[in-house]
Amino acid sequence: MIPVKKAYGYVTRINNGETQVLVFQHPIKEAGIQIPKGTVKPQEDAYQAVIMEMKEETGLKNFHVEKLITEDFGKTSMVPYIIDIFYQISVSNVPDEWDHQPTGGGDEAGLTFHFFWISSEHEVQIIKGHGDYLNRIFT
Repeated sequence: MIPVKKAYGYVTRINNGETQVLVFQHPIKEAGIQIPKGTVKPQEDAYQAVIMEMKEETGLKNFHVEKLITEDFGKTSMVPYIIDIFYQISVSNVPDEWDHQPTGGGDEAGLTFHFFWISSEHEVQIIKGHGDYLNRIFT
């Protein structure tokens, strides 16, 4: 079975000497607060996918992929086999919050995400799996 790959971007900035991570509130309440991410297409590598997904999902254009944090191999109830790939991405000169309609189409077409920054991994309740490696950012 071919695994499904998801590329997550822990988008970080330094604000008043403090590291912050970008999250968004999904407009469907049950979808909760999330980290930007997307599916890696079969012909893509995860590094290129995370760049494209960050542009489409957040609207950000000027950012830098700092490093691969980890590849998490596991099973979820939604798909038979999934690989979650987490990257740290840095950005500067961005607003404190903004709304953006993802441009990738699919299930997100017509939705508006509300983006904002958090300063600790426990500041908000992030949906399961998305915040698993925030402790590597907030050290």
